Parts: sequence; structure tokens; C-alpha cells
Amino acid sequence: MNQQPVQTRRRRVPALSPDERRATIIAATIPLLRTHGAAVTTKQIAEAAGVAEGTIFGVFPDKASLILAALDTAFDQESVLRQLGAIDPQAPLRERMRDAAAILMRRFETNAQLMMVARTLPMELGRRQVEQLMEGRRRLTETVAALIEPDRALLRRGPGATAGMLVLLSIASVRQELAGPDALDADGVVAVLLDGLLVRPTDTPGGDA
Repeated sequence: MNQQPVQTRRRRVPALSPDERRATIIAATIPLLRTHGAAVTTKQIAEAAGVAEGTIFGVFPDKASLILAALDTAFDQESVLRQLGAIDPQAPLRERMRDAAAILMRRFETNAQLMMVARTLPMELGRRQVEQLMEGRRRLTETVAALIEPDRALLRRGPGATAGMLVLLSIASVRQELAGPDALDADGVVAVLLDGLLVRPTDTPGGDA
């Protein structure tokens, strides 16, 4: 007996709202920017997002606008501020600072390639991006300063200045061109700030202690 082939009905994928479509395209763009930089193509982005290439230009006027929107999302500080805010304020100062440095270093390392992409934007867009980054860094520094504030009396510099140095050292430690082969980890960053580089009696000069 001949069997008729079974026809499988293609399931229709629900249409996305404009906001969902925009978020989907941005989410697909961010990892591609980390891998390919500004050389990423809209074709690659469309394939990663599962949309037609023309759909991108129905949401964004041009590739530069899409890249800017993706950078805005990637550089958004809310998630890292929540992580910093979750650090136990009752923990010892060194532990609080170490946890803050670890969070900051993960953040800066993740977005290091995206910083390079930001520098390729047209001047006006690039200026706006730099202003947003500076404002974000200010908020990070203020949040770290609040973590340090309870132990103000233990430090020769105020919480704001100490937090600023912690942020800068965290950035430098994940930048290969600055850190070199002897990059500091989170404990090392905090040790430099709290202990300095002078050898203590129990240390081995030039060693890793």
C-alpha cells in the first residue's frame, strides 16, 4: 500500500514588536562587535539576529546608528552598579575593595574591544559616547567611594580619591598595552593601594608576596 508523504506545517514565528526587534538586533550586534570590531557587516548581524538584512535598516537609519545603540547598551552601568551595591558593607575594607576591583576588572575586560570600536565612530557620535563613558565612570567611582566611606579614618586619602585610584588601576590591569605580562589581579590592585610597593620585613624583595 502506498503511503502518502506526511506534510509538516511550518510553524509561524510570532512577529516581534518594534522594541523587541530593536533589542534582538542590538543583542546580536554586541558580541559581533567584540569579535570583529567596527568591521562587522550588517549581513553578519542579520544572520546572528535571525532577521533579514533589510529589517536592520527598518529599525536603524544606518550601521553607525546601530553600533552606537549597541555600545550604549553594552556600556550601561546599571548591572555593574547593582553588583557593587551587593557587596557586604560589613565586610573588612580590604575584602570590600577586592570584591569591587574584581567586578570592575571583569567589566572593563569584557568591554575593552568595544572601547576600540567607540573610537571609530564619527566625531559627533564619538564625542557623545565619550561623555557617556565619563559619566558612567563617575557613577562607578561614587559607588566604590560609598563602599570605602565607613573606613575613611584608616586612609590617608579620602574615599573619593581612593575609589578613583581603584578604578584607574582596575582599568590599567586589564589593558595589555599598559599592564604587560605582570598584570595585577584584584588582590594585587588592592595591595598596591593599601600597602604600597615598599617591601615589608616578611616579604622577599622583587617577589610576588
